[in-house]
Amino acid sequence: MPTKESVTGSARRWRVSEPASTGPVGILGGTFDPIHIGHLRLAEEIVDACKLAMVRFIPAAIPPHRATPRVTADDRLEMARLAIADNPRFGLDDRELKRAGPSYTFDTLTELRREIGTTRPLCILLGADAFLDLAAWHRWRELFSLAHVVVAHRPGFSVDSWGQRMPQPLAREYETRRLMQPLATHWTPAGGIATVATTALDIAATRIRSGLEAGRSQRYLIPDSVLDYIEARGLYKEPDETGGNEAVDD
Repeated sequence: MPTKESVTGSARRWRVSEPASTGPVGILGGTFDPIHIGHLRLAEEIVDACKLAMVRFIPAAIPPHRATPRVTADDRLEMARLAIADNPRFGLDDRELKRAGPSYTFDTLTELRREIGTTRPLCILLGADAFLDLAAWHRWRELFSLAHVVVAHRPGFSVDSWGQRMPQPLAREYETRRLMQPLATHWTPAGGIATVATTALDIAATRIRSGLEAGRSQRYLIPDSVLDYIEARGLYKEPDETGGNEAVDD
């Protein structure tokens, strides 16, 4: 569970209280602009499938592959806090919001490895679309020395068909590193690629922002606590000009 560490001016600092379990720790990054049910359900189902000790939600400050977030870092952090507040298996981590420059996953995982040691498994949680773009990430091959990658896909989807869409460098890594079952993420600290079928939820932050700007109800797409915060703060009232192809981890 996230706990408040200190308050300096309007900035909030958060740390994660680790559970007693030494099982794998999941990492779910994104702009969370805003956080929505798709993010939460993906994390919940992967926690169960991989028997993770917890999932850390890590809002990005400057996402390298997406447009600048619509609202402030403090607002996105608070929305994430509200969204996960009642789930003891979720934690909030604000390290990327406090770090200067682009929010590279490699830097975040390097920091986490220094903190939790070299033996506990780490798992990056990704939607299928984000995984297929992995070869464009900063120092992407080195991510496997730091963590496993767990890819969520819709039920009935043949993961074997990914080969038609993957760039060859990623396809080679996938064939070499593919784990036959999600629980194999417990066996080594890093290096594998696991796949998990999760509930198909076609929810995108782009559409949520557009709906909020147009005054359409977004209830049941985002948690009530987050919706109340958005309405109280008057967020997403201007037209959304960010565009882009946003997936579950935006």
